[in-house]
Amino acid sequence: MADNEARQAGPASHPRAGDPVFDLHVGGKMQTVSTVALDGRDDLSLAYTPGVALVCEAIAEDPSLTQQYTWVPNVVAVVTDGTAVLGLGDIGPAAAMPVMEGKAVLFKQFGGVDAVPICLDTTDTEEIIETVARMAPSFGGVNLEDISAPRCFEIEDRLKERLDIPVFHDDQHGTAVVALAALKNALRLTGREPARTRVVISGAGAAGVAIAKILIEAGIEDLVVTDRKGVVHSGRGDLTPVKRALAELTADRTGRSGTLADALDGADVYLGVSGGTIPEEDVARMAPEAIIFAMANPTPEVHPDIAHKYAAVVATGRSDFPNQINNVLAFPGIFRGAFDVRASAITEGMKLAAATALADLVGEELSADYVVPSPFDPRVGPAVSSAVAEAARADGVARA
Repeated sequence: MADNEARQAGPASHPRAGDPVFDLHVGGKMQTVSTVALDGRDDLSLAYTPGVALVCEAIAEDPSLTQQYTWVPNVVAVVTDGTAVLGLGDIGPAAAMPVMEGKAVLFKQFGGVDAVPICLDTTDTEEIIETVARMAPSFGGVNLEDISAPRCFEIEDRLKERLDIPVFHDDQHGTAVVALAALKNALRLTGREPARTRVVISGAGAAGVAIAKILIEAGIEDLVVTDRKGVVHSGRGDLTPVKRALAELTADRTGRSGTLADALDGADVYLGVSGGTIPEEDVARMAPEAIIFAMANPTPEVHPDIAHKYAAVVATGRSDFPNQINNVLAFPGIFRGAFDVRASAITEGMKLAAATALADLVGEELSADYVVPSPFDPRVGPAVSSAVAEAARADGVARA
């Protein structure tokens, strides 16, 4: 039995033996594999002492040589504190590890990018920033994951300012890229123009904020975001700095206020990243041939059976319905493209390019049940990475 088969088989006596999910996770989902042979003394002398000293000395003289002689330029740190794990909430760093392992496996499978899961035993913003910054020389990029809002915004922004490698909060930007790709095609299918489309986003957390920003960049002008208290607008006295900035970009420009139900009245598009359930009577108030992306997991805000009564295009975050808004369509290819040109950052232009590349893959096969490609479409990774690399050059952040 191969090593990885033995690890997955694991001891038959583990506490949840017989459950296929737990059986698969025995021993974790990852292992370290050497890229060089160590078959004898000569191999050892090249890979380790004394040969490795020559490489170390060369890098000490010219640190840029890490790009040629280490794995650094192809490895991402997948960093979390376990405070906002999708569908589970604040479960802590230990319980978050299976998710981070899974993320690392997806990086490798769909982008050819190596990744290391790192679960930090702190929720302090300063400690997280300092820890990641000190680890940065070991990595070519940082993927922040499942860190609760609003801390996630500050952590990402300050790390981007401090580091000269890509820093990407996937809960924000991966979701936004795929949602935009699907929406581009849904608008095309229903004959709508972005500038004349009215959009409602429920959820003013990490994903909602990022989706709002990227939709505005893509030409959506009539947009509101709602939270538990209704439309986020500057007339409210309870807004955090992040929500106040969001209000200025969205509802303040349209003059809209009120409840989610009010916002949905006549809306063309609903994008849900909040959880909860939208009453059917509120869904029924949307414009004819509406677009509904109910992306909460595992329970969409609007069940597809209800959504299809009123919408021309329906998407969810689940794999058992058509049109899955799945971040794996974006983040492996985005990092692959960034690494291919040694990008110093991931720009808005690179995100928009990734969304356009995904949308374009659907092509003439566009239909109500096919507005975004499958994660297993072999064209996805190369298309996204190529578009991202080109955008990095155009935006002046490419170094190769």
